[in-house]
Amino acid sequence: MPRTFAYCRVSTSDQTTDNQLQEVIQAGFAVDPRRVVAETISGSVPTSERPGFNRLVDKLEEGDVLVVTKLDRLGRNAMDVRATVEALAGLGVRVHCLALGGIDLTSAAGKMTMGVIAAVAEFERDLLIERTQAGLARAKAEGKLLGRPSALTDKQRHEVRARLARGESVAAVAREYGTSRQTVMRTRGTAAHGTATGA
Repeated sequence: MPRTFAYCRVSTSDQTTDNQLQEVIQAGFAVDPRRVVAETISGSVPTSERPGFNRLVDKLEEGDVLVVTKLDRLGRNAMDVRATVEALAGLGVRVHCLALGGIDLTSAAGKMTMGVIAAVAEFERDLLIERTQAGLARAKAEGKLLGRPSALTDKQRHEVRARLARGESVAAVAREYGTSRQTVMRTRGTAAHGTATGA
């Protein structure tokens, strides 16, 4: 007889996994308390890096059933979820997701559902990339400066180079202008480069 496990996850310590477990039981899955794995970890962490989930995988055997309430319990995005489901299917473990009607994600219908979800995720990612590129191109065409603003104004950079030329230390100049030593050294390096180019 197949064993049934439940994986419950919350993101912060002030949340509880009790509601998730209750959903699993109400859906008709009989889960022995020893086979409930609950952990508190951010959903942005890949499943393969979650200590609780890795302990769960060590317990799973061929023919077992794993139940989760939502897909985001299984991974940080659609691609991560699909990789997790495929890895579990490779172990002979069936994965049921209550939010998708309790469908077995390792079945033919489940694989088709996962394929659609992954395709939508990829489409959304491509749209985001396109929008970002279009926004950068528009900003460039309008003459806007891209990247981080300079830590020093043109006047301050001139003053910094003059003070360094007088022998003041990089650390002292950085403190005076409230910036990092790296910024001061870059400012000095730019001057040196410009002098060499002009020669």
